[in-house]
Amino acid sequence: MQTAQKLAPQSNPIDTVENIFLSKSFELERRNSNEVVVEVQGKWCNMLLFFAWEANMQCLHISCLMDIDNKIENRSKIFELLALINEELWVGHFSYWTEQHTPVFKHSIFMHQDEDGFESKLSQIIDIAIKECERMYPIFKVVLTKGMEPKQALYPMMLETVGQA
Repeated sequence: MQTAQKLAPQSNPIDTVENIFLSKSFELERRNSNEVVVEVQGKWCNMLLFFAWEANMQCLHISCLMDIDNKIENRSKIFELLALINEELWVGHFSYWTEQHTPVFKHSIFMHQDEDGFESKLSQIIDIAIKECERMYPIFKVVLTKGMEPKQALYPMMLETVGQA
């Protein structure tokens, strides 16, 4: 019978998240050793980025919460919009945080922070989360605050631009 080798203790990837944002002079809140929250000013609204590390699974979870007031009660519109938007995403997905009544972008990555390019990979995922929220904010806004039909709200995104202006 083989005995399992003990691995050297690894640093917490939340430390790396903290370093990425502190180097850019962002304010953050370290809730505990495995969670950090960062507020990012976006083009349309402030966004809260939540990071949580699950050491047993070696999984880092990222959530990006957009500040949108939901004024509609018809959740079927919200879930239709989520399904249509998620069909277009390559990385991550949007869900609806029922408790806060707002959409949230989520992505989880299995990784070891000592792997090559960890910080670069993490920075890329953070950029994707912010860019997807920026891109989808106007669509969520018109559906959640004006009650526009999801397909109508998404229509401009589906148009393909041809040529140059």
